[in-house]
Amino acid sequence: MKTINFIAFQLKIILLGIALFCNQSIYSQEEKNSELYKTIMSRDSLLFNVGFNTCDISQFENLYSDQFEFYHDKDGTSNKTEFLQSFKNGLCGSPATYKCRRELVDGSTKIFPMYKKGVLYAAIQTGIHQFYENVAAKNESLKSENEKLVGKARFTHVWVLENNVWRLKRSLSYDHNAVNEAEKTNLFDNEQETEKWLKENNIPTLGLGIISEGKLKQIKVYGELKKGVAAPYNTIWNVASLTKPVTAIVALKLVSQGKWDLDEPLYKYWTDPDIANDPNHKLLTTRIVLSHQTGFPNWRYMNKSGKLDFKFKPGTQYQYSGEGMEYLRKALEKKFHKTLNQLASELIFEPLKMNDTQYIWNDKVDFSRYAINYDKNGNAYEPVKNKTANAADDLLTTIQDYGTFLCSVMNGDGLSKKVYEEMNSHQVKQTKADKYFGLGFEIYDLGNENYALSHGGADQGVQTLFFLFPKTKQGLIIFTNVDDGYKAYTKLMEHFLGENGKKLIEIETKR
Repeated sequence: MKTINFIAFQLKIILLGIALFCNQSIYSQEEKNSELYKTIMSRDSLLFNVGFNTCDISQFENLYSDQFEFYHDKDGTSNKTEFLQSFKNGLCGSPATYKCRRELVDGSTKIFPMYKKGVLYAAIQTGIHQFYENVAAKNESLKSENEKLVGKARFTHVWVLENNVWRLKRSLSYDHNAVNEAEKTNLFDNEQETEKWLKENNIPTLGLGIISEGKLKQIKVYGELKKGVAAPYNTIWNVASLTKPVTAIVALKLVSQGKWDLDEPLYKYWTDPDIANDPNHKLLTTRIVLSHQTGFPNWRYMNKSGKLDFKFKPGTQYQYSGEGMEYLRKALEKKFHKTLNQLASELIFEPLKMNDTQYIWNDKVDFSRYAINYDKNGNAYEPVKNKTANAADDLLTTIQDYGTFLCSVMNGDGLSKKVYEEMNSHQVKQTKADKYFGLGFEIYDLGNENYALSHGGADQGVQTLFFLFPKTKQGLIIFTNVDDGYKAYTKLMEHFLGENGKKLIEIETKR
């Protein structure tokens, strides 16, 4: 009897352990769009981009806990007072003789919340950072400043909430290694070289999103928002026609939910007065709009009359048209009695936590993070501040938000299998070989059943582009804020997309 009771007791202990593990496991790694992740990354930026990189010791004094302890795999341990004294007299003792800059390796950071009885009290941050030395500062015989990548290390930080303020309590720096020559010379892995390249090409700001394994793995933002103001990772961009894929997914999600029909005539909900007397308007459907077969010009103002008309019978050939997307917007808004911005918020922005994305300009837009648009001579354009959504143009977003959206698209989130297949199918052939339009996306046929979904955007001071590879779950997002930002595309595509990039360039350059 005692043996049975003992076994039962052991079983209870095991079950209790499992229960505790299950309860604890819900607190996993933070997503990049969570408030905690953004908060810790903001503190990291203050600590290193401002504190370490500019020798602003006040940042360390403010961000370090009084109980701060530093553990280094080569230099031992130190407390807050010892660390500040060493930093002040060492790296920052004489900038004329030595200077070092820390850069966080994109995609390396992971943040884990720490709870006690369900209350958040700390966060663990892990990552990899690399360090650059100013060679000129170390060698007075060199006349010009020349920065060199000299090493990498892993780090673990323990951030704690002290009186509702996040402070760094423990810092571990370890696995210090020298870097190889390839890492030193790789243009887009060396921030200083990239910034130099941007200046040479007169590109004020460059945003990159790198997708792999179906997830947004890296966000890279280079350049300045304006003179002396570095562009943050959450820079807000006007992405021009990259608006259209978002509008397309709004419609396709409604189709997937059975609330909208790809092939239902749009005149049941909306007819533009300019074409009310033309029987062709009864042929317009969502499928025809999303595959750019409406027969409309890109914009009606391009006509001498300034009025909308048909250049050919809808559904018979391809012609890119922003008017078509606007036509669809008005039909959707009439049907659902909601604005496009409201529909997109409910179906896309809110579920994906795209907090910096919207069709309209209002008080929610943080203008201090907006990438001002420029012509090729460096003259700024006035920002477009739409009060009404444009289904084809002027979406405001960030690399993180738009990358999150594209990952959702590539994974078919919220789309039925049939709709996803329709979106990826060749609805109409474009003028170039191996290039088609699906539903809302351009399709490049790369051979061997490999293909890319794509869309570009171009406006005054805007050049944007993305590629998705559904088969391999990879992708690349490029945002620039200058008229001729497209000149950066080829080098970026070759570097980040490899053979796929070369095939895409080949398709585009064929006549």
